Formats: sequence, C-alpha cells, structure tokens
Amino acid sequence: MAKPGFDVTRLPGTAVLAVACFVILYIPMAILVGYSFNSGKVIGNWEGFSLKWYGEALQNRAFLDAAFNSLILATIAAVIATVFAIMAALATTRNEKFRGEGTIHMILNQPLMVPEIVLAIALLIIVGQIKQATGYAGLGYLIAAHTTFCIPFAYLPIRARLEGMDLSLETAAADLYASRFYTFRRVTLPLLAPGILSGFMLAFVVSLDDLVMSDFLKSPGQDTLPTYLMSELKRNLTSEIYAISSLLLLLSVLIVAGSWVATRKKD
Repeated sequence: MAKPGFDVTRLPGTAVLAVACFVILYIPMAILVGYSFNSGKVIGNWEGFSLKWYGEALQNRAFLDAAFNSLILATIAAVIATVFAIMAALATTRNEKFRGEGTIHMILNQPLMVPEIVLAIALLIIVGQIKQATGYAGLGYLIAAHTTFCIPFAYLPIRARLEGMDLSLETAAADLYASRFYTFRRVTLPLLAPGILSGFMLAFVVSLDDLVMSDFLKSPGQDTLPTYLMSELKRNLTSEIYAISSLLLLLSVLIVAGSWVATRKKD
C-alpha cells in the first residue's frame, strides 16, 4: 500500500494562517470599495450611499486620459509579449533538449526574480541616454519596458499548455506530410488558444497595474492609471480616488477570472 504524500493542510495552524492572510489582503480592498459609495467627502465618515463619485470620476478628463494611456499601453505590451512568449514556448517544448536551455529559462524568468525597482532603475539609465542622444520622448519606452516585464507572465501559461498537449495530433500531421507551419496553424494553434488567451490576459493586467516602472520611465503627459492615482494621493485623498481604484480593481478581477476560466476547460 502506497504511503500518503505530504499534505500541507494537515500542519497545525494552517487554516488559521490561511484565514489571516485572506483577511489582511482582502479586508482593506473591501473597505476601499465600500467607501467609494460614500456620499460625503470626509474619508472614514460614512454619510450615506451614493454613486456620485463614480459619475464624477467618469467626467474627470485627467482620469480618462490616464485610463486611455493605460489601455493602449497594456494592449500593445501584452500583444507583443504574448507573441514572443509563444515563440519562446515553442522553442523550449517542441525541440530536443539543447545546450544552454537552462540559461534561456533563466533569462526568460529574470523579470520575475529581479526586484522591479532594480529593473526600473536600470531601464531608466538606458532610456535617459537614448533620450539624450535622440531627443525622442514618446510612449515607445514604456511599451518596450512593459513588454520585457510581461513576457514571463505570458510565457508560463503558454508553456504549461504546450507541455500538457498530446503530441499525437502533431505527429499525425507530420506523417501526412504537413509542413511545420501548416501543422502549427491548423493543429497546434487551435489547441494552444486557451493558453495564449490566458497568457495575454495575465500580461495585460500586469501591465495595466504596473506602477514602479511606469513612474520611473514616463514622460510628461504620459500618466497611466497607477501613476495618476499615486499623484492624486499625494495631493488629497477623496472618495473619487476610492471610486477610480474600485473600477481598476474590478477590471483586474474580471481579467484574472477570464484567464482562469480560459485555462480550466479541458480538451
């Protein structure tokens, strides 16, 4: 009879620690969302239920501009990161083991292991030199930085999907003299679609919520939602900021939930 494996849930205090972690993480979010419906301006003083702060947020031109910048930046960065992640995942799962594969994995996952502020400072030095040499101060720097940072988040679900796929269909296509590109387009890509969608969503939400890198590299007039909220917090904390934060939280939750739904479906 096989011995039962190690089960962390059987350790003393695990349930208490799990509940404590959920409380510490989610109670502040619940309070934030709750006070976004407060009719009064004074934070912490409930004066009645109201949706007026959401209305004012949707009429705030600075907020709308920052939201537009964030959506454009996150979409472009997520698309490019997903394309690179697909190529990297195919190269590391659909070929024989090769020398240097471990180094490639390390490079791909480097943004996950290095503190973001270190990466932001390094990019700031490079971007500053490029700006000085070329005079260009557009959104391209933020796109390049966000793409680099998002590649591992897109790569991991795509690679996991590829590793879980049955190779028999691809092998059968090759036996029928299908080219590698045709096999990828008609066989691999449809099966890989949930992983691609999941990787894109994760990359999108990571870029959308990024503060440190955006704050370091943005030029004047390039505020994203996180940098806009941070600058507003330094001036005055109002219920409108709570409403904007709640909208950003809702969008992030919907995207992450969509990513989970995309990957949980079985073939």
